[in-house]
Amino acid sequence: MKIIGIGVDIIQNNRIKNLLKNKKFLGRIYSDRELKLSKQNKNKVAYFAKRFAAKEAFSKALGTGLRSGLEFKDIEIVNDKVGKPLYVKNKKIIKIVKNKFKIKNFNSFLSISDEKDYSTAFTIIQSS
Repeated sequence: MKIIGIGVDIIQNNRIKNLLKNKKFLGRIYSDRELKLSKQNKNKVAYFAKRFAAKEAFSKALGTGLRSGLEFKDIEIVNDKVGKPLYVKNKKIIKIVKNKFKIKNFNSFLSISDEKDYSTAFTIIQSS
C-alpha cells in the first residue's frame, strides 16, 4: 500500500454560515444525502463547514482540484455507525481516482474537526 495523495483544508465557519441561506449554494455543493443527514444535526454551520473542508481536502489529495468534471457534490461525506466520517466511493470518484493514479483499488481516509471559528479536514488517498 502506498500513499498517493494528501490534502488538507481549513475554512472560517462564518463563510459557510452566511451561505446557508442560499439554496443554490447548498444544492451545488452538497449531495441529496448530505442535505438529508444535515437535518439530524443541531449545529448546521459546523456540519456543512466540515464537509466543505473535506471536499476541498479530497480534491487537493487528488492533485486536480475541482476540474475535469469533478464537482463538489460528487465528493460525498457520510458517517459510519460510530460517527467516523468517510468518503462515499461512487462510480465517478472511483473512475477519477483509478484514471489519475493508474491503480485498480484505493482507500481514502478522512479526519474532520471544528472549533468556534474554523473547521478543518485532512485526507489521505492510498492505493490498496
